Amino acid sequence: MNPNIAANSDAQLVEWSLTGDRSAFATIVKRYQSLVCSITYNATGSLSLSEDLAQETFFAAWKRLAELREPERLRAWLCGITRFLVGKEFRRQGREPLHAAESLDAIQEPASLAASPSMLAVSREEEAILWRALERIPDAYREPLILFYREEKSVERVAAELELSEDAVRQRLSRGRKLLHDEVVAFVEGTLSRTAPGQSFSVAVLAMLPSASAATVGAGMAGKSAAAAKSSFLAAWLAPLAPFVGIFAGILSHWQAVRSAPTVRERRFQRICFLAVWTFVLAWGVAGQYAMRAMRFHYAWSDQSFYALMTGYWWLYFAAFETYAVLIFRRAIDLHRQSEKEGGISEAKGAPQSTGSSVVMIGGMYVACFSALIYIAWQTHDRVWAGVIAGIMVVLGAWHFLGLRGKTGSAEVRASIARMAVLWGMMLLIMNLRWDAWLAAIRGAGLAEVHSILPVWVIPLATLTLLIWTGIVIALTRPRRSTPRM
Repeated sequence: MNPNIAANSDAQLVEWSLTGDRSAFATIVKRYQSLVCSITYNATGSLSLSEDLAQETFFAAWKRLAELREPERLRAWLCGITRFLVGKEFRRQGREPLHAAESLDAIQEPASLAASPSMLAVSREEEAILWRALERIPDAYREPLILFYREEKSVERVAAELELSEDAVRQRLSRGRKLLHDEVVAFVEGTLSRTAPGQSFSVAVLAMLPSASAATVGAGMAGKSAAAAKSSFLAAWLAPLAPFVGIFAGILSHWQAVRSAPTVRERRFQRICFLAVWTFVLAWGVAGQYAMRAMRFHYAWSDQSFYALMTGYWWLYFAAFETYAVLIFRRAIDLHRQSEKEGGISEAKGAPQSTGSSVVMIGGMYVACFSALIYIAWQTHDRVWAGVIAGIMVVLGAWHFLGLRGKTGSAEVRASIARMAVLWGMMLLIMNLRWDAWLAAIRGAGLAEVHSILPVWVIPLATLTLLIWTGIVIALTRPRRSTPRM
């Protein structure tokens, strides 16, 4: 092996690491430890948890190094693993920053002699003050600022690590400094410099590695746990369920519709629809998106490729869902008409739902449709729009409920279809108005950077083509009127 190993390319270091060369992997760790630790600290606000996640990142990289198909893209691959693990921790505890700065009165003396080097470099009081100063800065400015002081104040290195131009880095650093209060700027700079991972971090990572080479390490080996800073039992167990509230509400609403079907034939049809719809939603809408994220990690997709693929993925999902919905409603109307002709149900002598069952069915449907948008808005700190969307949900739900009073049979189905069309249109309008702001908040970037990854016309174009597709499906499935005999 080359004695001047630190000067070798990423691809060469990966090749040597795959043969079990720990010194080569140590060079990888030293080369990217500041970047990885900065990403995790920017996301969590906790020095100890950020280093736990960073070490877990390198341990995962060692185990899966043989899966890296493009070794020259090692940096992007490591960043993908880092953000994947951070996202996994977010799902355990909720999307809020995992570390809230404690009040100075609540901070006790350090409890462990086995603290990490970064924790030994600062007291808990200093760490709390540090994060209180940094957490007020948007991610787009905070991440370059953290990395700048941990990369020996090199704009060039920060630009390379974050794949930004040097001018963009300088602008973000300038803006970040202005957002810091003057009296804490010097303190933040010094503390970040002292907490940069050093030689001991690399030693700790290497100590975690098994004796086998990276190419032969089993996927079942347990990594170092990153659960050092759990906020509470309820936060850890209940917060990840928040995105699934809509699914639970939708299932409850749909099942109520099944129970309320007025004839045996319609209940049988509704049961089949129930199983088909929720199998589709859980398989494609839930499991599928996690599979897409896993493939991004596995294949080291660029941001542009990932967001383009995800846009296409969700377009296909909604196109398939709307196609199926049109077919279901067409069939439901036909069944109502058949029952009316046969005397099983009539407009005047139908079997209307009780007020309670109608509230459960309609309320559950609107919660199912709007809860994800409210959740995204809230988690990206877009509180105003979270409230606006919640208000729209309540108003449309009440309008739907009041509009169906006194209606039965096919008239009720047609009225429901009209209101659901308004519901879907409102959801698409909200997405078109806020998608770029939410994506910018999730990425901690400006709108210009988001639009460079996913052009501003993509979502409107996808919406337009979705509407056109729905119109085509409605036209093609429109029942033909029989010609009256002379």
